[in-house]
Amino acid sequence: MPPRLGLKIDVDTLEGFQKGIPALLEILAPRGIKSSFFVALGPDNSGRAVFRVFKQQGFLEKMWRTRAPAIYGLRTMFYGTLLPAPLIGQGAGEILAALAAAGHEVGLHGYDHVHWHDHLLAMTQEEVSRELTQAQGIFASFLGREARAFAAPGWQCSAASRAALAAGGFLYGSDTRGYAPYFPRFKEQINPVLEIPTTLPTLDELLGFHGCRPEDFTALILGRLAQADLPQVLTVHAEVEGGPLGQEFATLLDGCRDEGVEFFRLEDWARELLQDQEKMPVAAVRQGRLPGRAGMVSCQGPLEAQP
Repeated sequence: MPPRLGLKIDVDTLEGFQKGIPALLEILAPRGIKSSFFVALGPDNSGRAVFRVFKQQGFLEKMWRTRAPAIYGLRTMFYGTLLPAPLIGQGAGEILAALAAAGHEVGLHGYDHVHWHDHLLAMTQEEVSRELTQAQGIFASFLGREARAFAAPGWQCSAASRAALAAGGFLYGSDTRGYAPYFPRFKEQINPVLEIPTTLPTLDELLGFHGCRPEDFTALILGRLAQADLPQVLTVHAEVEGGPLGQEFATLLDGCRDEGVEFFRLEDWARELLQDQEKMPVAAVRQGRLPGRAGMVSCQGPLEAQP
């Protein structure tokens, strides 16, 4: 079988929403690629991420290495501190409708992206549900339905957040880093919402890491796809691949096309997997570190058979 790749596109900021999504649509449309977009719809508090310098090992180094001010823009980096935090979802209807009309999947990436990223592990299920309800309200007001898929900001998930997804009727989540789809386990509790993890490193993680250039990243991804037995999931950021590194992203997609890679939406794979969900494995979720990434993320443990 040819290699299969799901593009999971996270939209974290107002800049990514207003400029990154249209730019990505221009890249994807002529190549006939359908992707899964996950949008944050609450306040853009990107400027508050600066406080991670005191909490996350490697945060300042990563910001310098990836030239974050040039990628995200100074205005974005001041939102929520020196500048008021704008509501990303305000006036979002036209862009969300364009995504859906183009055949892309549209899911949620939270309400307040920075708050979830930095505080999720201390949040209760009630607090998580409040975030989801706020985001769903904006989503439904524009698309006339609630989102069925969720991707956690910063790959941060917990027993409370997954319980909130189950209570909210989500079809699947894409909240962790891992290697194969599974049902997440937190201690002895198995969550009933399918998890489709990001399996590949991201460009913003590896850019400049040990001298990694965009062309090196493209070669790495193509090599991983050629060797993979299972479909792979690559997370793309609207602010990065839909911004200054758009041409590099287009080159990666063309390289995939030359190698016969088939693209899929995560929703379609989730429905395919859930047709035989009794055979889906379980895996514990733990916090771990990844090369080139600051701080900890939720990671998939070894696969286990369902009890």
